[in-house]
Amino acid sequence: MSDTDFLSILLIAFGLSADCFAVALSASISQKTSSFWQVFRVALSFGIFQGLMPVLGWLAGRTVVDVIADYDHWLAFGLLAFVGGRMLWESFRDGDNRRRDTDISKGLLLLTLSVATSIDALAVGLSFAFLETNIVLASSTIGVTAFLVTAVAFMLGRKVGGVIGKRAEVVGGLILIGIGIKILLEHML
Repeated sequence: MSDTDFLSILLIAFGLSADCFAVALSASISQKTSSFWQVFRVALSFGIFQGLMPVLGWLAGRTVVDVIADYDHWLAFGLLAFVGGRMLWESFRDGDNRRRDTDISKGLLLLTLSVATSIDALAVGLSFAFLETNIVLASSTIGVTAFLVTAVAFMLGRKVGGVIGKRAEVVGGLILIGIGIKILLEHML
């Protein structure tokens, strides 16, 4: 089995960052102003959590990789399809849970959002263990991408409106499902 190529890792990073983008975009739309430090705190927190969760998943996956080596590509496909499907499902759900003028850059709210937006990265990290992916490259790529995507979303929030948030989740979900299908096809063909 070979390492996951950088392009796939980068696409996964953008897919995982869709939740960060949607949350940051929503926050920037709902807040009257966002200071540099608010944006920096959220982007840094999201980036750190997105970067660490794949490592935790990878560590968990390394403990069972020998047991399921013959089926690892199916598991990687299943995990990526599940995460991507979940993102698609969330993008089509009705309702808007945003609160106006809520500062998401501090305290328990920031911690909760950081964990919530990075849970998907834990499952992806588990699949990385089965694919023998370079976890340092993958987690740093995911973390930096999440940081940048979050910062960009804050900057765009005032200009583009709330519609893009849902579309970002759709694109992110489709990217993850596509990577899962690519992995499955590589191992089956």
